[in-house]
Amino acid sequence: MSASTVPTALQTGHIGLNVTDLDRSLDFYRKVFGFEIQAEGREPGRAYAFLGREGRLMVTLWQQSEGGYAPGLAGLHHLSFQVDTIEEVRAAEEVLRSLGAEFKYDGVVPHGEGASSGGIFFTDPDGIRLEIYAPSGADTAPAPVAAAPTCGFF
Repeated sequence: MSASTVPTALQTGHIGLNVTDLDRSLDFYRKVFGFEIQAEGREPGRAYAFLGREGRLMVTLWQQSEGGYAPGLAGLHHLSFQVDTIEEVRAAEEVLRSLGAEFKYDGVVPHGEGASSGGIFFTDPDGIRLEIYAPSGADTAPAPVAAAPTCGFF
């Protein structure tokens, strides 16, 4: 493909995730992210849900897996969501703690040593690695690993 034929207005559309239990994942993603169900299918062997906010599709869930996320295999490394403020990150952290989510680091951490951006790093019920971060406000904590990006190695 030549430089003149590449898309000029490219942006991520939505992310599709395979899950083991659609109802459990719906409960988690709706509580943590405030997603609304935009479409849903419950035909045996073809259960899915389209989730979004304000009419924009953001995540699709497909009940097609028999086991949890395997970080040792090629594929999705993690899914990251940006919010406006570090206070929103901390509010999401409280919701996640009430749900018993597993965190990689304790509390809000910066993306790297000296970085102002940062957030929380956790897994969904199937072990899919997720991040919620803000562009500033995380610089009051030390980075978990000084020599590497925080989001790259969890």
